Amino acid sequence: MLAPVSDQTIYDISHVIQLSVAPVFLLTAIGTILGVMSNRLARIVDRARALNERLEDSHENRVQAIHAEMSTLAQRRRMINFAITFGTTAALLVCVSIATVFLGAVMRASVAMAVASLFILAMTAFVVALVCFLREVLLAVRSLHLA
Repeated sequence: MLAPVSDQTIYDISHVIQLSVAPVFLLTAIGTILGVMSNRLARIVDRARALNERLEDSHENRVQAIHAEMSTLAQRRRMINFAITFGTTAALLVCVSIATVFLGAVMRASVAMAVASLFILAMTAFVVALVCFLREVLLAVRSLHLA
């Protein structure tokens, strides 16, 4: 049988929801960045496929240039994969920290250290994701050959 809900319980739950709003906005930001990263990965894959098709019909001098570009694309793919992995990890850690806040409120347990640790880990993962993303962008810019 369900226990009656007191005014204090409703206040506690509403307070926990208020505490969860900021991390939810953070999740939105992380999701947006992950979308950008996924689009960049798709562009890398599309370019690699196009180069692979050109490889069969190319002359010997062009083959070396195609292999060099494919090598750069492989480096970029690796960087963006790391960025997506760490970004996703950050999002998951934020979700776990929100769930921990709610569990702590429901169980009336002190979860401050756990939530703080999860948030620090999430921010660390997000920073690593952004550094990997920046590295991929710099690789792309460096490999750009403008006429």
